[in-house]
Amino acid sequence: MAKVLILTGDAVEALEVFYPYYRLLEEGHEAVIAAPKKKKLQTVVHDFEPAMETFTEKWAYGLDAHASFDEINPAEFDGLVIPGGRAPEHIRMHEKVPEILRHFFHEGKPVGAICHAALLFAVVPDVAEGREMTAFTNCRPEVERAGARYIPENLHVEKNLVSGHAWPDLPDFMKEFLNLLQK
Repeated sequence: MAKVLILTGDAVEALEVFYPYYRLLEEGHEAVIAAPKKKKLQTVVHDFEPAMETFTEKWAYGLDAHASFDEINPAEFDGLVIPGGRAPEHIRMHEKVPEILRHFFHEGKPVGAICHAALLFAVVPDVAEGREMTAFTNCRPEVERAGARYIPENLHVEKNLVSGHAWPDLPDFMKEFLNLLQK
Protein backbone atom coordinates (compact mmCIF):
# COMPACT_ATOMS: atom_id res chain seq x y z
CA MET A 1 0.00 0.00 0.00
CA ALA A 2 0.99 3.63 -0.38
CA LYS A 3 2.52 6.04 2.08
CA VAL A 4 0.88 9.50 1.97
CA LEU A 5 2.08 12.73 3.54
CA ILE A 6 -0.51 15.15 4.95
CA LEU A 7 1.09 18.59 5.14
CA THR A 8 -0.60 20.87 7.68
CA GLY A 9 -0.39 22.87 10.91
CA ASP A 10 -2.45 24.64 13.54
CA ALA A 11 -5.82 26.01 12.40
CA VAL A 12 -6.27 23.31 9.77
CA GLU A 13 -9.93 22.81 8.85
CA ALA A 14 -10.93 19.75 10.90
CA LEU A 15 -12.93 18.00 8.20
CA GLU A 16 -10.25 18.59 5.58
CA VAL A 17 -7.60 16.82 7.63
CA PHE A 18 -9.57 14.12 9.44
CA TYR A 19 -11.57 12.95 6.41
CA PRO A 20 -8.52 12.30 4.18
CA TYR A 21 -6.56 10.84 7.09
CA TYR A 22 -9.21 8.27 7.97
CA ARG A 23 -10.04 7.48 4.31
CA LEU A 24 -6.39 6.73 3.65
CA LEU A 25 -6.21 4.46 6.70
CA GLU A 26 -9.49 2.80 5.71
CA GLU A 27 -7.98 1.93 2.32
CA GLY A 28 -4.93 0.38 4.01
CA HIS A 29 -2.50 3.21 3.24
CA GLU A 30 -0.06 4.73 5.69
CA ALA A 31 -0.86 8.39 6.40
CA VAL A 32 1.71 10.65 8.05
CA ILE A 33 0.64 14.04 9.39
CA ALA A 34 3.48 16.55 9.27
CA ALA A 35 3.50 20.08 10.69
CA PRO A 36 6.11 22.73 11.43
CA LYS A 37 6.63 21.02 14.81
CA LYS A 38 5.80 17.53 16.04
CA LYS A 39 3.05 18.41 18.54
CA LYS A 40 -0.67 18.33 19.14
CA LEU A 41 -2.25 20.57 16.51
CA GLN A 42 -5.38 22.62 17.09
CA THR A 43 -7.91 22.07 14.31
CA VAL A 44 -10.75 24.49 13.56
CA VAL A 45 -14.24 24.39 12.08
CA HIS A 46 -15.17 26.91 9.43
CA ASP A 47 -18.84 27.44 8.84
CA PHE A 48 -21.23 30.04 7.53
CA GLU A 49 -23.57 31.95 9.83
CA PRO A 50 -26.54 33.97 8.55
CA ALA A 51 -25.32 37.25 10.08
CA MET A 52 -21.89 37.13 8.38
CA GLU A 53 -20.83 37.45 4.76
CA THR A 54 -17.78 35.25 5.34
CA PHE A 55 -17.11 32.11 7.34
CA THR A 56 -16.67 31.86 11.08
CA GLU A 57 -13.99 29.90 12.88
CA LYS A 58 -14.41 27.79 15.99
CA TRP A 59 -11.93 25.51 17.75
CA ALA A 60 -12.34 21.82 17.02
CA TYR A 61 -10.40 18.68 17.93
CA GLY A 62 -6.76 18.23 18.77
CA LEU A 63 -4.68 16.21 16.32
CA ASP A 64 -1.19 14.81 16.80
CA ALA A 65 1.39 15.63 14.15
CA HIS A 66 3.48 12.51 13.57
CA ALA A 67 6.52 14.42 12.32
CA SER A 68 7.93 17.89 11.86
CA PHE A 69 8.59 19.22 8.36
CA ASP A 70 12.32 19.00 9.06
CA GLU A 71 11.98 15.23 9.61
CA ILE A 72 10.28 14.67 6.26
CA ASN A 73 12.06 13.14 3.29
CA PRO A 74 9.49 13.52 0.50
CA ALA A 75 11.13 10.71 -1.51
CA GLU A 76 9.72 8.27 1.08
CA PHE A 77 6.12 9.17 0.16
CA ASP A 78 3.85 8.17 -2.72
CA GLY A 79 1.37 11.04 -2.47
CA LEU A 80 0.63 14.35 -0.77
CA VAL A 81 -2.58 15.80 0.68
CA ILE A 82 -2.77 19.46 1.66
CA PRO A 83 -5.84 20.35 3.73
CA GLY A 84 -7.16 23.89 3.97
CA GLY A 85 -8.23 26.11 6.80
CA ARG A 86 -5.79 28.76 7.95
CA ALA A 87 -2.88 26.32 8.24
CA PRO A 88 -1.68 26.86 4.64
CA GLU A 89 -1.33 30.58 5.31
CA HIS A 90 1.34 30.02 7.93
CA ILE A 91 2.98 26.72 6.91
CA ARG A 92 3.89 28.16 3.51
CA MET A 93 6.43 30.31 5.38
CA HIS A 94 8.36 27.25 6.58
CA GLU A 95 11.63 26.91 4.67
CA LYS A 96 11.15 23.18 3.94
CA VAL A 97 7.67 23.49 2.35
CA PRO A 98 8.84 24.53 -1.16
CA GLU A 99 11.25 21.58 -1.32
CA ILE A 100 8.49 19.16 -0.27
CA LEU A 101 5.98 20.56 -2.77
CA ARG A 102 8.44 20.60 -5.65
CA HIS A 103 9.37 16.97 -5.07
CA PHE A 104 5.79 15.75 -5.55
CA PHE A 105 5.25 17.83 -8.69
CA HIS A 106 8.62 17.07 -10.27
CA GLU A 107 8.12 13.35 -9.66
CA GLY A 108 4.50 13.40 -10.87
CA LYS A 109 3.22 11.92 -7.63
CA PRO A 110 -0.44 12.51 -6.70
CA VAL A 111 -1.15 15.80 -4.93
CA GLY A 112 -4.49 16.68 -3.36
CA ALA A 113 -5.05 20.35 -2.46
CA ILE A 114 -8.37 21.47 -1.03
CA CYS A 115 -9.81 24.85 -0.14
CA HIS A 116 -7.14 27.27 1.15
CA ALA A 117 -4.34 24.77 0.35
CA ALA A 118 -3.93 26.81 -2.83
CA LEU A 119 -2.12 29.45 -0.75
CA LEU A 120 0.95 27.17 -0.70
CA PHE A 121 1.39 27.58 -4.45
CA ALA A 122 2.45 31.19 -3.89
CA VAL A 123 5.81 29.84 -2.66
CA VAL A 124 6.24 27.47 -5.61
CA PRO A 125 4.96 29.38 -8.65
CA ASP A 126 7.29 27.26 -10.79
CA VAL A 127 5.03 24.23 -10.22
CA ALA A 128 1.79 26.23 -10.47
CA GLU A 129 2.66 28.06 -13.69
CA GLY A 130 0.39 26.91 -16.51
CA ARG A 131 -1.56 24.48 -14.32
CA GLU A 132 -5.32 24.42 -13.76
CA MET A 133 -6.81 24.18 -10.29
CA THR A 134 -9.76 25.08 -8.17
CA ALA A 135 -9.78 26.32 -4.59
CA PHE A 136 -12.02 28.17 -2.18
CA THR A 137 -13.41 31.11 -4.15
CA ASN A 138 -11.56 33.71 -2.06
CA CYS A 139 -8.25 32.08 -3.04
CA ARG A 140 -8.73 32.75 -6.75
CA PRO A 141 -6.38 35.80 -6.76
CA GLU A 142 -3.57 33.74 -5.17
CA VAL A 143 -4.09 30.88 -7.63
CA GLU A 144 -3.84 33.30 -10.56
CA ARG A 145 -0.84 35.19 -9.10
CA ALA A 146 0.97 31.87 -8.81
CA GLY A 147 0.50 31.45 -12.56
CA ALA A 148 -2.28 28.86 -12.56
CA ARG A 149 -5.67 29.09 -14.22
CA TYR A 150 -8.50 29.13 -11.68
CA ILE A 151 -11.26 26.66 -12.53
CA PRO A 152 -14.62 27.73 -11.00
CA GLU A 153 -15.75 24.18 -10.18
CA ASN A 154 -15.99 22.24 -6.93
CA LEU A 155 -13.48 19.65 -8.09
CA HIS A 156 -10.79 19.63 -10.76
CA VAL A 157 -8.24 17.01 -11.78
CA GLU A 158 -5.29 17.93 -13.94
CA LYS A 159 -2.44 15.48 -14.38
CA ASN A 160 -1.21 14.62 -10.85
CA LEU A 161 -3.18 17.39 -9.09
CA VAL A 162 -6.62 16.95 -7.56
CA SER A 163 -7.98 20.25 -6.31
CA GLY A 164 -11.19 20.87 -4.42
CA HIS A 165 -13.25 23.89 -3.46
CA ALA A 166 -14.08 23.11 0.20
CA TRP A 167 -14.98 20.42 2.74
CA PRO A 168 -18.39 19.56 1.20
CA ASP A 169 -16.40 18.26 -1.80
CA LEU A 170 -14.32 15.79 0.22
CA PRO A 171 -16.02 12.57 -0.99
CA ASP A 172 -15.26 13.27 -4.67
CA PHE A 173 -11.90 14.85 -3.80
CA MET A 174 -10.73 11.72 -2.00
CA LYS A 175 -12.21 9.42 -4.64
CA GLU A 176 -10.13 11.16 -7.32
CA PHE A 177 -7.01 11.31 -5.14
CA LEU A 178 -7.26 7.59 -4.35
CA ASN A 179 -7.71 6.86 -8.08
CA LEU A 180 -4.45 8.70 -8.83
CA LEU A 181 -2.69 6.96 -5.95
CA GLN A 182 -3.64 3.52 -7.32
CA LYS A 183 -2.17 4.23 -10.79
